[in-house]
Amino acid sequence: MQAKESPPRLILTNVLVFLITSIIAFIVVPLWAVSFGFDAVEIGATIFLFFFTGMSITAGYHRLWSHKTYDANVVVRAILAVGGAMALQNSILHWASDHRIHHRHVDDNDKDPYSAKRGFWYSHIGWMLREYQAHRYDDYANCRDLQKDKIVMWQHKYYLPIVLVSNFGIAALLGWMNGDVLSMVLLAGVFRLVMVHHVTFFINSLAHIWGRQPYTDKNTARDNGFLALFTFGEGYHNFHHIFEYDYRNGIRWYQFDPTKWLIRGLSFVGLTKNLRRTPEERIEKARAAMQLQRASEKISTLPNADEIKQKLQSEYDLLVQRIGDYYATKKRLMELKKRQVLRSYERLELDFKYKELKQSLALQREKWLQLYQLDFVTA
Repeated sequence: MQAKESPPRLILTNVLVFLITSIIAFIVVPLWAVSFGFDAVEIGATIFLFFFTGMSITAGYHRLWSHKTYDANVVVRAILAVGGAMALQNSILHWASDHRIHHRHVDDNDKDPYSAKRGFWYSHIGWMLREYQAHRYDDYANCRDLQKDKIVMWQHKYYLPIVLVSNFGIAALLGWMNGDVLSMVLLAGVFRLVMVHHVTFFINSLAHIWGRQPYTDKNTARDNGFLALFTFGEGYHNFHHIFEYDYRNGIRWYQFDPTKWLIRGLSFVGLTKNLRRTPEERIEKARAAMQLQRASEKISTLPNADEIKQKLQSEYDLLVQRIGDYYATKKRLMELKKRQVLRSYERLELDFKYKELKQSLALQREKWLQLYQLDFVTA
């Protein structure tokens, strides 16, 4: 009989950090609130630090350093590096290395550091409690670019002192200024830290379990607008996993993505630049391809499945063609306008073609959507 393989060794430091901070956050803090209460300054500081440290992870660790979706001024990078350390999720270099492996090997239980296919607990926090991938941290070979960043390497070298000073020093200073150090440390320090831990951990766990897959089903990542409310805009995870170099997660104006708004807002005052966006053509084609796939699967059991599939394919091909024609003309028109090389009659002709293609695409989108929805109803 083959002996059962023993689980990897516990990482005692991580276990103690999560255990002690959780006990303080979920037992001590509520008891303190009932016994002594927290004032408006302490609550306000907690909310501010919650967003600051959480978005230092999403805007800094994730979108700036892991995916290079934009460039940031040295001051912004330094602030995000301190805020990320204050979130206590390891150094930028370590975090980005994990995350790049996650994207490269998503859902591979042997290679993805926090594979959702190993269950909610593992992808949420379990992967950090044992030495599942200890051998990977020898040279950070997948982060050669980040090793050239002085801010990244400064934070990596002095990570522990920065963590201690930022977490306890800032909270204690604010508490001293407000007249109650302990209350501020409990609420804005420990409670805030635990909340940031779990809402950002939801990106690895719930965002791969709960939601829709409008762009791809090649991995477990989901889009979930409700989850975006608690993850600083990272809930649109299905989009992110297919278009990881886009600085946005929520691409529509109405989608809650404060990380996107922060990055965009800083660009208006020159603190961020080179914001990368996925071409709308690619996004629209990915969405249409998923709709075709789902509709084809749904109607596969119908008696006239082949006939319906042929009609679907024909309308899909026409939609893709219209999308390509429209965006190619739009791109050409914008380039020529930018270079100011259009004569008046050429501009009128191209403008007319652009508007004609736009209307044609709108009609085909509507026709495709009606057909897609009808097939789902009849199936």
